Amino acid sequence: MKCAKFFLPIVLAWTIIFAPAQVSAEVTTVILVRHGQTTYNAQGRLQGFLDIPLSDNGLAQAKLLAKSLKDYPIDVFIASPLERAYVTTEFAAKAQGKSIAYTDERLREINYGDLAGLTVEERKARFPIEYDLWKNRPWLVKFPNGETLRDLEYRSRNALEDAVAKYPGKTIFIGTHSRVNMVLICSVLGIDLEHFWQIDSDNTSVNVLQYEDGVWTAVLINSVAHLGKLTM
Repeated sequence: MKCAKFFLPIVLAWTIIFAPAQVSAEVTTVILVRHGQTTYNAQGRLQGFLDIPLSDNGLAQAKLLAKSLKDYPIDVFIASPLERAYVTTEFAAKAQGKSIAYTDERLREINYGDLAGLTVEERKARFPIEYDLWKNRPWLVKFPNGETLRDLEYRSRNALEDAVAKYPGKTIFIGTHSRVNMVLICSVLGIDLEHFWQIDSDNTSVNVLQYEDGVWTAVLINSVAHLGKLTM
């Protein structure tokens, strides 16, 4: 017993000093991509939950995106169920001989409610208060019969965290929407939504985020190099 009491502290000290350090958590990479252009994008109409398909230009953008990522190792593809995001993701997946693992309702674009489908001039005329807030103080907007940015942040962040938990150490392609991407980038980097408009998201833009040991890092934001330009 006396020997045990004598040697136990020595053993513990040896373990602390000489035992191999704990291996850090694996790095999980998320490739966050906006869908290609739609006719509503070109017309300046809000889409939100409306299921608007890609235009011919949007299809061409999606193909260029897929070509640019063809040889980049991606383990899993996830998409918003809305057609414009799903088809964009499907092009990228098929280029690697893969398919979409699943769609997640929480990755839908923000719900614009009664403003969905309206042009800029229509929004100004019919919803002047919401139009002004969305332009100048978007974090304060509650779209009639729709959502707030906080609502969007809550559901999309949960979708992101679930994907990372499901595929730790993997590279995950997530095809979604502009406001989703903007909110998620703000959220994971700890940027207040007052700075929402300072994050841009062009059609088929690529954002690369990495997660390790509870910390998110932005590697790339709003790249459209595959379209032959730095920005749209």
